[in-house]
Amino acid sequence: MELSAVYQALGRPALDQLVGSISLGALRSYKLFDQFKVRARLAKLNAEHLRHARPRLWERLAGGDEELARDLTQAVLVSNIDFVVQVLDFLQIPHDGSGFFQKGVSADKYLTEGWQKRVLDEFGGRYSEALVLLYINHLMWETNRQAEMFVNQSR
Repeated sequence: MELSAVYQALGRPALDQLVGSISLGALRSYKLFDQFKVRARLAKLNAEHLRHARPRLWERLAGGDEELARDLTQAVLVSNIDFVVQVLDFLQIPHDGSGFFQKGVSADKYLTEGWQKRVLDEFGGRYSEALVLLYINHLMWETNRQAEMFVNQSR
C-alpha cells in the first residue's frame, strides 16, 4: 500500500480537512517543523501558506509523492496525538504514553481480524472519518507495507 494512494482514496475534501488539522506548535514540539516545511515546498510555513498550498499538495499526492505522503501523515498524526493515544489504548498496543510504540514491540499481534472496523466504529463518531481512516491505513502501512488499503465500505 502506498500512503499517497490513501490520500487519493480519501479525496480532496478529506485532504483539505486533514491539512487544516495540522498544528504548527505540534510540529515544533516534535521537531518536524523544518522537515515538513521543506517537504511541502513552502518558503514560509504558517496556516495561511499551508491553506494555499493544498491544491499543490493534492497534485503531488495524486502523482504518487510518497515522501510527501509520509511527512504529511506524520504532521497530521502528531497534531492529533490525543486521538492516536486513544486508538492505541483501545487496541491495547503498548506505547510510551505519547502515541509511539515501545521499542521492540510489534503491533501485529494486537491487530486481530476486524480491528479496522472496530476502530472506525469506536472513533468514527468522535473524530473525522478522514482522520480515523488515515490512521487505520497508517497503522497497516507501518506493520505490513503489502496490506491492502482499508476504506469505509458503508459510504
